[in-house]
Order: sequence, then structure tokens, then C-alpha cells
Amino acid sequence: MSDLLNGDTNIPDEKNHPEIRPTLDQMTRVSWAQVTGGLSPVSLINTFQDWALHLAASPTKQMKLVEKATLNMMHMTNYMLRGGLDDTTEAHKGADGRFAGEAWRDKPFDIMAEAFIQAEDWWQEATNDIPGLSDADEKAISFLSRQILDAMSPSNMFWTNPEVLEATAAEGGANLTHGLHHYTQDQMRHMGKVQETEAETFILGQDLAATPGKVVFRNHLIELIRYTPTTDLVKAEPILITPAWIMKYYILDLRPENSMVKFLVEQGFTVFMISWRNPDATDRDLTMEDYLFHGPIAAMEEVLKQTKSNSLHAAGYCLGGTLLSVAAAYLAREGKDVLKSLSLFTAQTDFTEAGELNLFINESQLAFLEDIMNRDGYLSGKQMSGAFQMLRSNDLVWSQQRERYLMGRDTTENDLMFWNADQTRMPARMHSEYLRKLFLHNDLASNRYDVQGHPISLRDIRCPIFAVGTERDQVAPWKSAFKIHHLTHSDVTFVLTKGGHNAGIVSEPGHPRRSYQVRTLLDQDPAVPVQEWAEGATFKEGSWWLEWGDWVAEKSPDEITPPKMGMSLCDAPGTYIFQK
Repeated sequence: MSDLLNGDTNIPDEKNHPEIRPTLDQMTRVSWAQVTGGLSPVSLINTFQDWALHLAASPTKQMKLVEKATLNMMHMTNYMLRGGLDDTTEAHKGADGRFAGEAWRDKPFDIMAEAFIQAEDWWQEATNDIPGLSDADEKAISFLSRQILDAMSPSNMFWTNPEVLEATAAEGGANLTHGLHHYTQDQMRHMGKVQETEAETFILGQDLAATPGKVVFRNHLIELIRYTPTTDLVKAEPILITPAWIMKYYILDLRPENSMVKFLVEQGFTVFMISWRNPDATDRDLTMEDYLFHGPIAAMEEVLKQTKSNSLHAAGYCLGGTLLSVAAAYLAREGKDVLKSLSLFTAQTDFTEAGELNLFINESQLAFLEDIMNRDGYLSGKQMSGAFQMLRSNDLVWSQQRERYLMGRDTTENDLMFWNADQTRMPARMHSEYLRKLFLHNDLASNRYDVQGHPISLRDIRCPIFAVGTERDQVAPWKSAFKIHHLTHSDVTFVLTKGGHNAGIVSEPGHPRRSYQVRTLLDQDPAVPVQEWAEGATFKEGSWWLEWGDWVAEKSPDEITPPKMGMSLCDAPGTYIFQK
């Protein structure tokens, strides 16, 4: 087949690009960022100021807030006079994991918990439906107020958490001693003074990322893993998986019992996986095009060459799915009909409703990020993980700190937690382009995204698409992932599955309490709003993997003898997976 790589696609070799900001501006913003944790104070001040001024200009809203406060005070007075919980407050607290324990039913802790819930209720009212306040600022101020309240929860403090007090009394304070040890170890680890103790929990290549295979191709950005077939015959067209480069690839090859790769191999597919290199400061000038051409495009060319196939099934997870959609549009523009199908897992192509991460993607915040990246050459994994933790601070920050520092417990680490801690870096120029072109300007959905100097259009994509969204996804909300329906000329099968951004994808057959909705819309069908799609979707129990496996198999009915593995560079999982 013809070469998929056109034009100058060499990795930049120590190119000298102009500074993103003048040196003095950069130094000023970087010094501020060290105090604010990377958030732009100008952006935060503008958000609070916009909210406060619009609230001050709305006496009707102020009266509603006074009425709300009065009703909440009356509720608390009646609550205390009755001397206990009623059915309504019992259900309310039971739904809030922070106050679900029996110890929160005792005085005065039940009153503290109820007062906090009432305060959250009031602030929810105070930050929503403000006349004149933009939707973006309203969501931002609501998010910020929730972060502040989450930090102030009585469950986070020693003297106001009855479960901590009970544990301290029962253990004679040993929990606090253990908690101090955990805190010291965590701080030393963050400063790089000690090795990651979790490294002993799982061993890559043995416990995780252990599906047998070979690295059959390597360039500066990727290693291409080809997995060993386990069936006598395989589907004629191979599958290439493009994971997100924000973390390591092996979320799709965790333990053998929940490995998507192992599942596919056992279904008779020839499976290839991209393993991304963990960039460092020398890669500061890598671009989105470098990731495109030396990532999925280079991998596709190698897959087709090794299997002697004319087409393949391409699947992408998260950012990898977004990049894969760019690759599909580029190949369509160039007239290269190599995609048998395209599968996108929690991947966005339209960023107008990109979730709470989008609340602070503005010029002020990007100037901060760009200056930090310009200084270091990359955005660190810790900075990225901190942003994701904010989206679920109760689950990922405060509950963990309560368990480790106040209760003194070792939080049991599972495979997903281990993977989540295996952080990677983002090259400065690439990440800036990604945030500006996709998040800030939404170029891909607007047909303004350039590849090799010419815009591509998702409307050029004609191959069938299988897209997956998860119900509790705060990184790529499912209603955002659903927009692929309106952007291509393809038949789209969309699945909405239980779980969040990661756990919803790792949903192997046999996983308890899993279910999903599925519905296919043909290219010639009228456009369907998201709510109408949900109402007409078919509900099914079990794992969506089976649905996807059957869908891909229908597109590849022919079976062949597994193609020869050919020359390999090393055994899977390769070398890039171990880079720190």
C-alpha cells in the first residue's frame, strides 16, 4: 500500500522556537503559580468579581437568598428541637458518603453534619441562576464554592469527625501516629526523597501489562506492541489501539481478568497497541502533528505492512481517541481508505461541553500554564493529576486524606489506582496546541484544525463508528462524546455505560452490576437530540465489551491464519512503559 506519511514529518531536532511569553512576564507568572498551585489569580478574581457584581445588581436574587437562609435556619431550629434525625435528613446524609456512618447519628455530630448540608444547599442557590452572569462564570463559581466547602467539611477535621474520635479512643492514638508516618512518607515522596513504595504492589509485565506479545516497531514517540494470537484463526483485519498519552497504555491491559487486550486476543483478533514515550525537557518542541504522524499514522502504516492487510480497525481511548479522529479525517482528506471502522472510548471531538476541566481554560489560565511549561519544557504528571483530583475532590483527595492521615489506614491499592499514579509528562508546545486548538477554540469541530497547513473536516469520515460514553465521566462527559453523531458522515453506534471515565471503560465480562444502553443511528437518519437518543436506546445487562466485540467482528467476517509475527525488538510490554 502507499505510504501514509506525507511531507516533512521528522521529529524536531533542537529547533529554536520563540518564547511563549517575554522572559519577565514568564518569571512573574511562574512565581505566582508557585503560590496558587498553577491557577491564574487573575482568572479567579475575575470570576468572583463577576459573580459578586451581578449578585449585587439583583435585589430579587438577594431576597431569595435571605428567604433561603431563613428557611434553612428554621429547619435547623426545628431539627434541634426535635432532637434527632427524621426520614428526610436520614436519607440526605445516607446519600452523602461523608456522613453515612452510624457515628454521625450521635449528638452533636448529627447537628454539625446537618448544618453543613444546609450550608452547601444555600451556596448552591447563591451561585446559580444569577441574572446576567454568563453560563461559564456561573459554572466556575459553583465549582469553586464546592471546592471550598469540600475542604471545610466537618468530616475532614479531627475534633468534628466522630469516626476519627472513636478510632483514636479505641487505638490509644495509634491511628494518629500511623497517620503522621503516612503524611511524612507522602511528603517525602512528593519531594522525590524516597522511592514509590507502591512499586512493590504490582510488577509491570508480570501482574499488569502481562498479555504476551512483542514490540515490533519503535520511533521517538511510540513503541508498537503486537500481541501473540491464542486462536487458530483470526479476523482478517487487525485492531490498532491508540491510548491517551496522558497516562501509560496499560489501563487497557491491567490484570489478566480485566485486560481488554487479552479479551480481544481471545476473541480471535490480531491486536496492536501503541505505548507512548514519556517525554522530557528535550521534547519541549514536539507538536500535535508530531504526535499524529509518529503516533497513530506511523503505527497504522506498520500494522498494515506487517499483516499485509489493506485495512484495519482503529480504536482510541480518551485523548488517543481525539487524536485518532484527527487521523481518520486526515486520511479521508488524502483519499486513503484504510479504516474498516473507528472506535472512540470516552473521546471528545467537540469541546463546547467538555466538562468542568473546561471551566478554567481561558487566556489567563493558559498564559500561566504556558509559562510553567516554557520554563520546564513540559507539564508534569503531578500538575495534571492535581487538576483531575479537583474534579472529584471528595473521593480522590479528602476521603483519601481522612483514611491515611486521621484514621491511620493504609489505603488498599488496586490496579486502577496503581495505573493512575503512573504519571507522564506533556511536551510544552504540544500541550499548548492541544488546549488552544481543541479546548479553547474548538477548531476540530469547526473545520479549522490544520494538518500540514490545510484544514481537515470530520465530515469526511465515512467508516462506521462505535463510540462509548460513561455515566459519571467528569473528564469527557458522555453528552460531549455523543456529539460525534453530528460531526461525521458515518453510521454511529453509541454506548452509554455505567461507571466513570476509567472504571466505565475497564468493564470486563463478569464485572458485577454493569449495564449499558446502546443505539445505532445511520448516516441518513435525521439528527436526534441526546435525550431522545437515551429514550430510544436499548438497555442491556453486562459488559459493553461483548457488544463492541460483536460489532467489530461483524465488520470482519473473514478469518485467516494468524500472520507471522516477524522481527521483534523486545518482549511486551516494551521499554517505554518503564520510563519515569
